[in-house]
Amino acid sequence: MASRPEGGAKRRKLSVLAAFAAALVTFGAAPASAARIDDQFQAWLTKDLWPEASAKGISRATFDAAFEGVKPNLKLPDLVLPGEKPKTPKKQHQAEFGSPGNYFSEKTLGAVTSGGRARAGANAKTLAAIEKRFGVPGGVVLAIWGRESGFGAAKMPYDAFEVLGTKAFLATRKEMFRKELLAGLEMVERGLVSRKAMRSSWAGALGQPQFLPTSFLKHAVDFDGDGRADIWNSTPDTLASIANYLVHYGWAKGRDWGFEVSLPESVACALEGPDQGKKISDWAAMGITRVGGKPFPRNEARAEGFLMMPAGRNGPAFIVTPNFYVLKHYNESDVYALFIGHGADRIASGDRRFVGNWGKVDGLYRSDVATMQRGLEKLGYDVGGADGLPGFKTRRSIGDWQAKNGRAATCFPDKGLLEAMR
Repeated sequence: MASRPEGGAKRRKLSVLAAFAAALVTFGAAPASAARIDDQFQAWLTKDLWPEASAKGISRATFDAAFEGVKPNLKLPDLVLPGEKPKTPKKQHQAEFGSPGNYFSEKTLGAVTSGGRARAGANAKTLAAIEKRFGVPGGVVLAIWGRESGFGAAKMPYDAFEVLGTKAFLATRKEMFRKELLAGLEMVERGLVSRKAMRSSWAGALGQPQFLPTSFLKHAVDFDGDGRADIWNSTPDTLASIANYLVHYGWAKGRDWGFEVSLPESVACALEGPDQGKKISDWAAMGITRVGGKPFPRNEARAEGFLMMPAGRNGPAFIVTPNFYVLKHYNESDVYALFIGHGADRIASGDRRFVGNWGKVDGLYRSDVATMQRGLEKLGYDVGGADGLPGFKTRRSIGDWQAKNGRAATCFPDKGLLEAMR
């Protein structure tokens, strides 16, 4: 789901591979409570949602078919039941925001990169046409396709209207999901997809590229020439729609996504972030070098780059380009964008692993990180919101606080910092 810098609230879509793990977690409610909530949901559909849907041109037949037999799914995450107040979950159920190193398991990466290479040949003509039209390399498109739906193999276990309806009624981001729900109704009303085909992830994402409905309406492309954009069954449409999405968010043709680098101790990890860019040649002048000894490409050295350290000093460091932040629009997570960029490199050039090691980090609960963030906020730091997700604003705030308080600047949450912030 479309982006928000500190990786939590407004994300355009969620990776199916990560979503399946989250979907196994039970967020139950008592049967009597569920029955009461169902009654409230039906009243909401009739008195609240239907008038707006009707005003937007949705027919009664489409509306009734969408919600026939649909009840709120109280096992979905991020719900706020009637009478309750929103609170930060204790645990982090989304892989994109867990321990960074765990996200890059060779089993997962290898499946995407080997699968991407296997499909690159079979789809070479389509990928070449996509790169010519959109300027997005085939490896990037293949990596996203593989990560999102296992190249179309992942099954969508949920009714999209059940998910979007539940979240529009009960989620912490009601307005965002209400917009998606209305867009889903529009898709069916216009005959762009059948009601039966509206199957989704637990976040309401659809098809092989895992688009939310608004993204389908904005970015889906008919690339096989059959007159309809089919992200469920057509490989050309799926791949072109992914590329079109990236272009709409500013993909710069001819630029890389980024480079793994060696970061000297003299360069503060608190310099991380898309708002602290420098010419890549200026980063190099500070002693930052590409791993492996190659110089930065000449065209990149003249352009802007940004320091990115998803695990702080506990993992590899990178100089990334604006295209990295375009990838983050697909899933608002640094490790997701890094996975796609690294996976694309491996699809194109072979399975080279990161040179830097992912060190062990303290296993803090999401609620612990939120406590730490609130403590930093009280000291005047901008952490991007106390959501329990350690994005770049949180990481660099940690590094700045650590340096000012005589601690080694790691730029990543740890138990010692949590205790200091309590």
